[in-house]
Amino acid sequence: MSRPVPAQSTGDTWRFDAIGTAWEIVADAPLGEKTRQRVAAVIDDFDAAWSRFRADSLVGSLASAGGAVPAPPDAAAMLDAFVELSDATGGAVNPLIGASLERLGYDAGYSLTAGVPVAAPADWVRALTWHDGILALDRPATIDVGALGKGRLVDLVADVVALASPGGFVVDAGGDMAVRGAPQRIGLEHPFDARRAIGVWEVTDAALCASAVNRRAWGDGLHHVLDARTGVPVHTVAATWAVAPTAMRADAIATALFFDGGPRLAHDWGVEWVRMTTDGRVDWSPGCRADLFRREASVER
Repeated sequence: MSRPVPAQSTGDTWRFDAIGTAWEIVADAPLGEKTRQRVAAVIDDFDAAWSRFRADSLVGSLASAGGAVPAPPDAAAMLDAFVELSDATGGAVNPLIGASLERLGYDAGYSLTAGVPVAAPADWVRALTWHDGILALDRPATIDVGALGKGRLVDLVADVVALASPGGFVVDAGGDMAVRGAPQRIGLEHPFDARRAIGVWEVTDAALCASAVNRRAWGDGLHHVLDARTGVPVHTVAATWAVAPTAMRADAIATALFFDGGPRLAHDWGVEWVRMTTDGRVDWSPGCRADLFRREASVER
C-alpha cells in the first residue's frame, strides 16, 4: 500500500485502531485531549452512519428493510462521486456492492466462507436516492462506500487535526493519508512483497491513497476489490496509488484504476496515479511525479 519513509515531524504521534485499520497521526504541535476526543467523535459518527458491519448503523437498517433514514452529512459528497465513478467504469464501481462482498465471505461476522458471487444492482442510481436530507433505498440492499469512504474519513479527521496543528501533520489510516505542511516521502509498497517498494512519492499538502489485492484478501483469489457487474474479484490489476487534493478523490481514483475508464476519470479530476498489474507491469499518468524504481510503460486510457 503506502508508507511514510520517514514521517518528518517531531511534535506529537498518536496511534490507534478504528474502522478495522491502524491509524497514525503525526503532528507538528501537541494533540490535546479535546482534539483527540473530536477525532474519536468524527470517526464514531462516520462508522455509525456508514458501517455495513454494524446492524445498528444507518446503512445497516437500510440493508435489512430498505426505506428511508436521515441522510448523513457525507451522503451527497460521496454518492455524487459514486455516480461519476460508476459512469466512468461502465458500472464496475457501485455502492450497492455490499451484498456481493457478503456472499464471498467478507461479511459482518468475517466468515470468509465464499458462496456464489452476485452482481450488484445495475439500477443503483434509481434504487438509492439522497435528496432533501433523506437517504433512501426502494428495496433492501447493502450499501458499501469502501471505494472512497476511508478517504472521506481521512479528510474529516484531517480537518480536526488542522485546527490543533496548523503548521503541519500527517493523518495515515492504513496507508491512505493526508499530508499538510512539510513534504513527506512515501514508499509505494510492492503488492507481492511488503518488504519492498516499487517507488517513492513525495507528497506536499495533498493526499495519497492506495489499494491492493493483497489487502483484505482471503481464500483462493478472493479479495475486496470486486467488479460490481459480476460480483467477482478483479484479477488484472494488483495495486494502485493516487495523489489528489483530497483523500476522498485519491481513494476514489485508486479504486477506479482497477477498471477501464479509471485513467480517464483521473485525467478529468486532475489526479496523478500509478498502478501495477498482476503480471508486474507498472504504468502511470502523464507527468506523474512519483520516483518509480522501474519504469516500463506510461499509459493513459
